[in-house]
Amino acid sequence: MRRRCFGMAMKYIDIGANLTDPMFQGCYGGSQKHQPDLDIVLKRAWQQGLQKIIVTAGCLKDVDEALELASKDERIYTTVGTHPTRCEEFVPDPEGYYDQLRSRIKSNRTKVLAVGECGLDYDRLQFCGQETQRLYFELQLELAAEFKLPLFLHMRNAAEDFLTILERNRDKIEQCGGGVVHSFTGTLEEAQRILAFGGLYIGLNGCSLKTEENAEVVRKLPNDRIMLETDCPWCGIRPSHAGHKHLTTKFPTVKKKEKWTAESLIDGRCEPCQISQVLEAIAGIKEEPKEELAELYYQNTLDLFFSKAEKKE
Repeated sequence: MRRRCFGMAMKYIDIGANLTDPMFQGCYGGSQKHQPDLDIVLKRAWQQGLQKIIVTAGCLKDVDEALELASKDERIYTTVGTHPTRCEEFVPDPEGYYDQLRSRIKSNRTKVLAVGECGLDYDRLQFCGQETQRLYFELQLELAAEFKLPLFLHMRNAAEDFLTILERNRDKIEQCGGGVVHSFTGTLEEAQRILAFGGLYIGLNGCSLKTEENAEVVRKLPNDRIMLETDCPWCGIRPSHAGHKHLTTKFPTVKKKEKWTAESLIDGRCEPCQISQVLEAIAGIKEEPKEELAELYYQNTLDLFFSKAEKKE
């Protein structure tokens, strides 16, 4: 039975925010365009109803920066892992690199919520080859099983190998409590094969809502297996996207980075506050009340990532 939220503000958890990206320091492509504004970005997020943010870390440098950020705010958490396009970082000293990831988790148990971002990305093989990606994706599943941390997973144009590795490690998926395949843009069949693993969820953001084909997949996904994310500063919902017609929340926006103001978003740079737009697009596609979906997706996220005590809030 669905629970209804009458007179309650909607609450959000962004499961995937790249807050260590230089864009939030005002730097774009190595060029400083405006002052660092992460504090302003976060203030806007909290005002929009964000209760918690999970920072996506894709390499050791990201991990250290995310842990520093998380140490300053009780609402911010992080993942620990290596993105498939960064797995070459393992190669010079695989055991040493793995131990460094392990030590970050062991020393920060209250702030590290997942192992990742890990998985396979065959769209960007110029950064890391398939064999290296597969080897170190599978290795990181051991890390998740050891610490019983859920997985924050990445899959791009690699469904067969990705699912084969998960199937081979089904015992580790169970030991770690499942995970989420974030920024999902795959087919309905791929989604169904992912969801056949009982503990896995699908993370949706603007990139998941680009085309009518994407929208048709989202329409058929079960609500009890969906989580919300922005993947900021990437994956905003653009006017050309299929999900855009459902948006009702608008933010003041400037076109040029050099015209930055504290009151405005920058066109093309997604922020955590825009998670409300992700919800609106999904609700419009599914033709369901956004208030009910917000509550369901919030609870899904608590169920996977947070303690039993926090689930009662």
